[in-house]
Amino acid sequence: KMGNAESNAYRNHLSRFLPEEQSDIDGVFDTLSGSSGSAGAKNGKATKKTVTLAALQARQSITPDEALPEQMTVRLYNGMKNIDLTGKSSGLSEQIAKEQFVIFMSNLLKGNADEKVSIIMRMISKTEGPVKGKQIQEFTEDLIMSVVHVLSYRKELRGWNLENTRDSASGVKALASQLLSELKLADGTKPMGPQLMEANFDQSVIEDWVYRVPQISVFLSVVIRQGLHVLHSLPDQTKDILNLVPGCKGMKGRGLVSLFDIPSIIYINSHLPAELQHKWQLLFSSRLHGESFSQLCGHIVNRGPCIVILKDLDGYIFGGFASHSWEVKPQFQGDNRCFLFSVFPSLAVYTYTGYNDHYMYLNHGQQTMPNGLGMGGQHGYFGLWIDSDYGKGHSKAKPRCTTYNSPQLSAKEDFTLDAMEVWAVGDLPESAGTKGKKSILDVDPEAQALLEMTGKSRQSEGLREPIEEDDDDN
Repeated sequence: KMGNAESNAYRNHLSRFLPEEQSDIDGVFDTLSGSSGSAGAKNGKATKKTVTLAALQARQSITPDEALPEQMTVRLYNGMKNIDLTGKSSGLSEQIAKEQFVIFMSNLLKGNADEKVSIIMRMISKTEGPVKGKQIQEFTEDLIMSVVHVLSYRKELRGWNLENTRDSASGVKALASQLLSELKLADGTKPMGPQLMEANFDQSVIEDWVYRVPQISVFLSVVIRQGLHVLHSLPDQTKDILNLVPGCKGMKGRGLVSLFDIPSIIYINSHLPAELQHKWQLLFSSRLHGESFSQLCGHIVNRGPCIVILKDLDGYIFGGFASHSWEVKPQFQGDNRCFLFSVFPSLAVYTYTGYNDHYMYLNHGQQTMPNGLGMGGQHGYFGLWIDSDYGKGHSKAKPRCTTYNSPQLSAKEDFTLDAMEVWAVGDLPESAGTKGKKSILDVDPEAQALLEMTGKSRQSEGLREPIEEDDDDN
């Protein structure tokens, strides 16, 4: 009778998969169990096919560069073998039965937070009961590292690679810390720092966390689909992986290393409006285009929504998302989709407070108003400011930026710029494609005449640059 109950639950799990998904899962299980010595008879009966840790590791070691990191293989194995098959003293067996394998796939790829969390608990710790913050951090770091690893070797980084981005090791730690900062104890408080590492979290708290932090489920899905190579070729029912990493254009063949690392690209991209998450295109890099404010303006004006990222001389990396095309004018622009962010030493996104509408500002060549690029706060006290006297900037946010509630993003309030990049996100606006775009002065001959009468030079001469059409990198 037990067999019946078990097979019903098993059938329910199996029914979540489409027929072609079922045969894909069967194939992976057969491959894995084929190498685990299932031949031979026990008590005269043929033994059921099972998968061992050794088989999972052997699968990985056929092509070591393809392998999931060792720690993640062990975590997946622990998650599988602790699945309780009704009426059997499971957890004692070191071998994974077909039912356990299917239920594991079903819960993690198709399940809700409640179904995922019992497996995640076993992936975090082999022992029953609450887990420590430090264990959750180690699990989360392993998970993110595995995602970067599998996306890289499966060539799913869409024009990015580990050579043209910053080293991912610090990004893995920063993203893990960011996701962990969302953990809430049962009383609703969020422990921080050393207190977080030592705190105990029970299953209900982890379930709440998995429910509120969608990245955990998405990352597990990537590791299973791409890492174990199961369901990877079938169209993804959930579409969650679709824009995990945006396509990258403008880096190819330029020998440039971006200020972004893969984990920070994934995190910042997830905060962009959905329609902008599919593609990033490099518009400006101080290393390519030179350290000049008019060059910066020439590359970013009227190019649609974009991300500005910079690094100060102390190594802090931070920036902002501009929801509208930059325009050179002495007024604030943009809307409440703009945000500021930090990438290093910590990874965080700071969204609008509703206190004012000082989202973004770009001005050049005017005597009466400040000249430079700013986001949040107010004149003289921006959350992020790059002066038109290129190389100087400030982040004055004591205690917090009024527009975005961000802290001081740079190491020092007044900083010196080390490097800067601007990335267009989503599809470039139609008008941006026209070669040799006109300067604002060509559009407004009156303004031009006035300038000439006052004997002023034309500041925007340098702004007129043909736009580089980028070949499709993907």
